[in-house]
Amino acid sequence: MAQIILSLLTFVLAIFRGGSSHTYWNYAMFTWAFCPIMTLIITVIEMFKLDVVLNLFCMDWSDFTTGMAMSSTLMTISIAITYANFYTCTKLKCLYGIIVSVFAFLCGFVYTLEVVKDKILDKKKGSYLAALPGFFKVMEAFVSCVIFISLTGYRDKPALILCIIAYVIPFPILPVIIAVNILKKLKNCLPFNLDRFVFIFLVISVVLYIFAAIVWPIFTFKDNPRPSHCPPSFCIWAIQFIVTFMTYVNLILFSLDLIFTLHQPTSKV
Repeated sequence: MAQIILSLLTFVLAIFRGGSSHTYWNYAMFTWAFCPIMTLIITVIEMFKLDVVLNLFCMDWSDFTTGMAMSSTLMTISIAITYANFYTCTKLKCLYGIIVSVFAFLCGFVYTLEVVKDKILDKKKGSYLAALPGFFKVMEAFVSCVIFISLTGYRDKPALILCIIAYVIPFPILPVIIAVNILKKLKNCLPFNLDRFVFIFLVISVVLYIFAAIVWPIFTFKDNPRPSHCPPSFCIWAIQFIVTFMTYVNLILFSLDLIFTLHQPTSKV
């Protein structure tokens, strides 16, 4: 309940503060709306014991809830850091932005507490989302989102547009893989071997990200040195660097996921 209240309070406070058309702002508002809605849905389902039915017929409910808590933690903490970076300052006129940031960090904190409770105190063992295979997929999707909301400076640059295509190709497949693995009955009905499909997908993703990891920094930073005055809150160069950094992060994640899939496909966190 604390997660729902804090998320909605942060959402409302951010709206009253006023926003912008920047993708970071849109992602922040989406996060503070999506996370409490999912938490509310989970709470209602468990309140009416519908999770027993879901667990019996189609999914590992405990794994799903732990996975959602992990995803919400990633989203709320990352957006708290982003919001504090872009929309707060030390001047008095930024006091409202500081208040929103405080609530944003509190929101991330309570979601973190739930993950700690599930994984450490209750020692929940997930079958997919809360285990390494699903955790990798969640992280890959999350980093992809960070890349997408940070994309800038690619117009009239065909090489960078090719990189964006490389980012886009794996992204829609990730939630499909996650959903199929969560819905056990659906997984059993597939006319093909899902593990083999995932392996091929990971190989292609690694190749695509290797391409992007080489091409994006070359064509982004060629003849584009870091400006002498480049505050992270409104410097295009810094945002382009975020894309570069996250490209390497996702390349590492996809590579580790591929290695893990080859050697220990059933191991858990």
